[in-house]
Amino acid sequence: MAPADAAILDRLYATILSRRGADPASSHTARLFSKGRSKIAQKVGEEAVETALAAVAGTPEEVVGEAADLIFHLLILLADCGLAPADIWAELARREGISGIAEKAGRAP
Repeated sequence: MAPADAAILDRLYATILSRRGADPASSHTARLFSKGRSKIAQKVGEEAVETALAAVAGTPEEVVGEAADLIFHLLILLADCGLAPADIWAELARREGISGIAEKAGRAP
């Protein structure tokens, strides 16, 4: 991903943060925040399943659309957890160059 492309996630995250505490009647994001973390997590799960199903039986355009929905809702969940995209980037950077098998073996049980 080019740096210019990654910036869209930061802008989207800033928009999501700005919707916290907004009128739930005026914003889907505000409505999710008002329903709480369980509902937000449920929505992430739904979008993950829809993305997986599109990957198996959908068109490339459907996969892109569902993946965008998944990322959007994941960013809402991160915001609700007090995390930012930069936290994820740091973890990915930490894992860079480590094999998946070695990384998983190094996790606490």
